[in-house]
Amino acid sequence: MATLLRSKLSNVATSVSNKSQAKMSGVFARMGFQAATDEEAVGFAHCDDLDMEHRQGLQMDILKSDGGEEGAEPPLEGDIHYQRDGTGPLPPSASKEAGVCSELSGQGKPKITAWEAGWNVTNAIQGMFVLGLPYAILHGGYLGLFLIIFAAVVCCYTGKILIACLYEENEDGEIVRVRDSYVDIANACCAPRFPTLGGRIVNVAQIIELVMTCILYVVVSGNLMYNSFPNLPVSQKSWSIIATAVLLPCAFLKNLKAVSKFSLLCTLAHFVINILVIAYCLSRARDWAWDKVKFYIDVKKFPISIGIIVFSYTSQIFLPSLEGNMQNPKEFHCMMNWTHIAACILKGLFALVAYLTWADETKEVITDNLPSTIRAVVNIFLVAKALLSYPLPFFAAVEVLERSLFQDGNRAFFPNCYGGDGRLKSWGLTLRCALVVFTLLMAIYVPHFALLMGLTGSLTGAGLCFLLPSLFHLKLLWRKLLWHHVFFDVAIFVIGGICSVSGFIHSLEGLIEAFRTNAED
Repeated sequence: MATLLRSKLSNVATSVSNKSQAKMSGVFARMGFQAATDEEAVGFAHCDDLDMEHRQGLQMDILKSDGGEEGAEPPLEGDIHYQRDGTGPLPPSASKEAGVCSELSGQGKPKITAWEAGWNVTNAIQGMFVLGLPYAILHGGYLGLFLIIFAAVVCCYTGKILIACLYEENEDGEIVRVRDSYVDIANACCAPRFPTLGGRIVNVAQIIELVMTCILYVVVSGNLMYNSFPNLPVSQKSWSIIATAVLLPCAFLKNLKAVSKFSLLCTLAHFVINILVIAYCLSRARDWAWDKVKFYIDVKKFPISIGIIVFSYTSQIFLPSLEGNMQNPKEFHCMMNWTHIAACILKGLFALVAYLTWADETKEVITDNLPSTIRAVVNIFLVAKALLSYPLPFFAAVEVLERSLFQDGNRAFFPNCYGGDGRLKSWGLTLRCALVVFTLLMAIYVPHFALLMGLTGSLTGAGLCFLLPSLFHLKLLWRKLLWHHVFFDVAIFVIGGICSVSGFIHSLEGLIEAFRTNAED
């Protein structure tokens, strides 16, 4: 009897604890500070191969699941996740993919508010790559500041027109949502002659951006550690190898549950670091070098700065899913306005204040300019954030590659890399490890944060944020557009194309030169 009583008391205590945790998570979710687990963000990308944030700090809000049968315990916040082996909890759907997509589509689930959606967009465009913006001011002066404002306005506008491409007018004259993702929009533009071409182009751009983001995390980890401990007999390449050794277990990931627990903490820590940098710069306001900020550009290096600035604003890739999960989609435009205005102000102030403090000595990663007394502490936090952020773009890139090359039914190029029991085959694991090693090799041979960031922004950032949205808008809705919308779309396409080509060429030249230099050494 005593044993039975103790067992019942233990069960009651466990139940109360679980309910308390679920309630606390719900409170934070309603406040807009509860970010979804990273595997849910990858779930969005899994539904349409696109909707995910490889930017630094992106976290989609949790959609709480409904309670089960009467008396059953509701699942805890963050417990719902996608597992390759099929062992994870799935909704009552016929297939894994249908289950994941139906869960994330918001049917029967609470949807996010405009404030929560704004928090997600802010995470996407206020990531740790903001640390490279002062370097853009170094080569662009006041024109660099203007470009930060211009990029915010254009990215806000293209985000809105991209969402407009999801809707069409039905026979009754009502505007209805007929598409769900960036891929759907791209395929609709290429139909009927090439119904899947657009989606494949967008997927290739996404994979490039995700892999380049992984490389940037390895580069910035090696750079920060090397500059934090310059007296140690360890080179930047060696620090990159050490960082990659820590990241190698990412090849074994089935989901991101373990990493997701640290996501919100890392994002908040990054905001604190930005505030610390600004506070230090303000403490040296008397020494600011206003005379160094001029109306001139470095013709050779400024195009690289364009890519850096554009890359820091990219969020279009996950906007369709975000808008589809809002309680009131009509608030999407207002949300885009205030998030991009806030980002523009914060980025402009951060870049200008940091550049005024260090002027011509501004480095690619601005924290490297901090005094040695606080540099090590700040950089270690940034390295921890970079290492914990790496699994998300890596896992999303693996998902897209596996679905496109190994699991696309009869259209797959290679045999399925998963066995009948859902386990990853040995050669599939080898390919994952090879992808991790590839990011290391790129980081070793091209350890230039600004060049890589500029190349990525010029190639995929400008394409996904400037060129494709304006092109799709003209193609799908040109009969209903007013003349000024047509003018804006054409202007953005032309200007974006020029900036993209110019930035790509100069970044590529810099990377080739850096690659040759490192090869000779």
